[in-house]
Amino acid sequence: MGTRVQRSVMNVKVGMFFYMLTFLLAFFSRKIFLDCLGAEFMGLTGVLQNILSYLNVAELGIGTSITFFLYKPLQQDDRAKTTEIMSVLAYLYRCIGLGIGAIGLLVSLSFPFFFGGVSFSLGLVYFAFYSFLATSMAGYLINYRQLLISANQKQYVVNGYFQTISILQSLTQIVLAYFYQNLYLWVVVGLVFTVIGCIVFNRRIDKEYPWLKIDTRLGQKKLKEYPEILQKTRQVFIQRIKDLLLYKSDDLLVAAFVSIVQSAFYFNYTMLVNKLNFMVNILSDGMNAGVGNLIAEGNQQNTLKVFWELTAIRFLIVGLIVFGFLLFMQPFISCWLGDEYLLSDLVVYLLLFNVFIMLSRGVVEMYISASGLFHDVWAAWTELFVNIGVTLALAPFLGIPGILIGKIVSVFFIAMFWKPYFLFTQGLHLKVNVYWCGMFPYYLIFALFTAIVVALKLFIIDPRVDSWGELILYGVVLIPLLMTAYFLTLFTATKGMKYFIARKPAIYNRLHFLNPSK
Repeated sequence: MGTRVQRSVMNVKVGMFFYMLTFLLAFFSRKIFLDCLGAEFMGLTGVLQNILSYLNVAELGIGTSITFFLYKPLQQDDRAKTTEIMSVLAYLYRCIGLGIGAIGLLVSLSFPFFFGGVSFSLGLVYFAFYSFLATSMAGYLINYRQLLISANQKQYVVNGYFQTISILQSLTQIVLAYFYQNLYLWVVVGLVFTVIGCIVFNRRIDKEYPWLKIDTRLGQKKLKEYPEILQKTRQVFIQRIKDLLLYKSDDLLVAAFVSIVQSAFYFNYTMLVNKLNFMVNILSDGMNAGVGNLIAEGNQQNTLKVFWELTAIRFLIVGLIVFGFLLFMQPFISCWLGDEYLLSDLVVYLLLFNVFIMLSRGVVEMYISASGLFHDVWAAWTELFVNIGVTLALAPFLGIPGILIGKIVSVFFIAMFWKPYFLFTQGLHLKVNVYWCGMFPYYLIFALFTAIVVALKLFIIDPRVDSWGELILYGVVLIPLLMTAYFLTLFTATKGMKYFIARKPAIYNRLHFLNPSK
C-alpha cells in the first residue's frame, strides 16, 4: 500500500515538474515557429503528424493489453513471467514497427495529390514525413521497454528522460528557427534528438532491469500461450480507432473542410487545451498502475473509496481548465499571437464542452482499463459511425463548429451513461445507482459554476480585458476566488473531496466548519 502511494505521488510530482516547463516553453516556441517558419509550414507538420497517428493505429492496442497482463507478475516479482510477456511484446512491436514503415511509404505516394497546392517543395514534405515516420518506428523497435517501467508504477522515470529530451529539442529548434529560418534544419533536430533519447533511455533500462533478457524468438513461440493478449488486443483496437478519429484527426479535418492555414489557427487553441489536458494525463498516468494494483487486491470498499477520491480530484482540475479557458482563452490568443489568429466564441464553447466530456469521463475509463474491460466494442463502433456521419453532414457547411459538434454528439451518451453502467455492473459488480447518487452533486456544482463563469466572461472579461496587464490582473484576482469557492462547495457536498482532504488531517480539521457530520 505504502509503495503504491509513494510511486503514484512520485509519478505525479515528476510529471508536474516537467509539465510546467513544457507548458511555458510551448507558448514561446509556438510564437517563434509561427513567426520564423510560417503558419503554412506549422500547419503542414500538424497534418503530417496526424497522418502518422492514423498509421500508429496499427499498434492495435497491444501496449494496453500487455500492460494489463504485467500487473500481476510485477506485483509477485515473477521475473520469468515478466520476461516472457515482454518478449511477446518485443516480437509484436517489431512486426508493427516494420509494418508502419511499409504502410508509411505507400501512403507517401499520394502526397503529390494531397499537398500539390502548398507553397514549398514536395521534397520538404517528404523529408519531414520520413523523419516523423522514423521517429514513430523507433518507439516500436527500440523504446517499447518503457511499458515495463510504466506498469511497474515508475512512470516518473519515463517522464524524466523523454521530457528532458523534448525540452532540449524544443530549445534547439527555437534557437535555430530564430537565426536561420531553415525548415529542413527544424526537422533534422527532431530526428537527432530521437536517436539521442533512444540511446540514453535504453541504457537506463539496462541498469534498472539487468535480469531482463528479451528474445523475440521466444516471444514468437510464447505468443500461442497467451491467447488473452490477442483477444483483448482486438477489443482495444476498436477503441483506439474511435479515439483516433475523435481526438487525433482535427488538423486533417480542418485542412480538408476549411484550409491548412485555418488548421494552424485551430491548432493554437487545441495546443492550449492539450497542454492542460496533459496535466490531467500526468495524474492518470501516475495512478493507472496503482489503480490496477488496487483492483488486483480485491478490496471493493477501498477500490470504491479511491474511485470517489479520484473523481473529486478530476472535477477540481476540470473546473480549473474549463473555467480558466472560458474566461481567458480569447484574450490570451489575442495578446499572445494577435487578433488575426482569433476564432469565434462558438468554437471556444464547443471545444470546451468537448473537453469537459473527455476529461470528466477519465476516472471511469481508468478503472475500465485497469479492470481489463475492453469487450464493449459496439460502443466504440457507435461513437465512430455517429462521429463520421455528423461530421460529414455538418462540416462542409459549418466548418470547425461542425467538426466539434460531430465529436460531441458521438461521445456524449456513451461516455456519460453507458461507460459508467458498464464499469459498475461488470467491473465493480455494483448497481449503477451507486454511481449516479455519487456523481449528481459533481454535475450540479459544475453546471452552477459554469453559469457564473459565463456571466463573468460576458459582463466583465470581454468588455475590459485586451492587454497582458489586464489579463494577468483579472486572472490573479478571479481564478483564486473562483476556485476557492468551487473547492469549498465540492468539499461541502461530496464525499470524494472529504476522503481526499482527510489524507491531510491538518487541512481537514481546519475545514471542520464545513463538515458538520464530523
